[in-house]
Amino acid sequence: DAPTTAGCQPDDPAAIIFTSGSTGPPKGVLYRHGNFCAQVEQIRDQHAIAAGGIDLACFPLFGLFNSAMGVTTVIPDMDASRPAAVDPARLVAAIQDCGITQSFASPAVWKVMGRYCEQHQIQLPTLRQIFSSGAPVAPEVLARMKAWIHPAGQVHTPYGATEALPVATIEAGEVLAETAERWRAGHGTCVGRRYSEIEWRVIPIVEGPIASLGDVDEVPRGEIGELIVRAPQVTHEYFENASANARAKIDDPGGRWHRMGDVGYLDDQDRFWFCGRMSHRVVTATGTLFTDPCEGIFNTHPDVERSALVGVGPPGSATPVMVIEPARVKNPRCLTDTNGLLAELRALARQHPATAAIEDFLFYPDFPVDVRHNAKIFREQLAEWAGEQLAQQVITRSDRL
Repeated sequence: DAPTTAGCQPDDPAAIIFTSGSTGPPKGVLYRHGNFCAQVEQIRDQHAIAAGGIDLACFPLFGLFNSAMGVTTVIPDMDASRPAAVDPARLVAAIQDCGITQSFASPAVWKVMGRYCEQHQIQLPTLRQIFSSGAPVAPEVLARMKAWIHPAGQVHTPYGATEALPVATIEAGEVLAETAERWRAGHGTCVGRRYSEIEWRVIPIVEGPIASLGDVDEVPRGEIGELIVRAPQVTHEYFENASANARAKIDDPGGRWHRMGDVGYLDDQDRFWFCGRMSHRVVTATGTLFTDPCEGIFNTHPDVERSALVGVGPPGSATPVMVIEPARVKNPRCLTDTNGLLAELRALARQHPATAAIEDFLFYPDFPVDVRHNAKIFREQLAEWAGEQLAQQVITRSDRL
């Protein structure tokens, strides 16, 4: 007999998926069957994914989408909880042996893969589509992967969250040709245009719940605010978490909106420019600094692997501190010889209005990151550590007087 499927309605509960916990304790997100169906349709249609393809699922959850799209899933030989520690030779072997046509992975995986392929001059001509999400992807990572896949291959960086996915996407070609320069100049990361079913708005930054959409207005194009979204793939609630629902959902007669918790702005092409998490902005006595625009400036330095803007002190009078993870791969000496690098970073800060107020720089050898993607920086931990370091510096200076 032919197999039968269970009778399910769009509003029937389907799964509880937990957030990564990068900005607080993980929350259980209630997915309904309608959410999953919409996700599959949006991903399939946007990226022209056809049955018969072969996917290397470096993020195992993506394998579930493959099953719904008629795509074969190959599970790579890697620890999915430590994607940054992947052995690129094993992924290359899987791609070549299985004729992989597409792959989804964390930016941490593609950073390792890109360097490996560049170093060994490896071509992966069967690979026609790459997907990467979980954190912004540096332009140099996109450029490396574009160079080693099929000549007509595309590298996509879908944007979204556990509660709302997918929201927007942009292809590496557009990034490298246009938006990367604005990122380097401190304008944030362009995550692209919305998927067809997504409605979005950028509203003023508001602490605490927003009971009704009528309580807030949209901000003008180009002005930074919080992104809110609504679509069939956007979940409506957290599981048995009334306080989280109050903070993240906005009721409206046309349907409930989800507050992404991300700040940024829409440009004149209706593309969203990500400027960081709302909770990570640093509010000083003279203004507000946003993480992504500031970090984009310092991440262009060849001796910087990553940077993280954190605030020390209470909001409204916080001291902005830029924590730097030196690029040990490119320059092993930069961990011990920091005076020259520090002078260069301070000079770089003074060149841009977004970073001119940053005077304190600290070096941290290996940033704490989330388990799921190894790409989301635990800024709260770095902020606490930075506060201790600045306090110690004050004590040391006092002892010298």
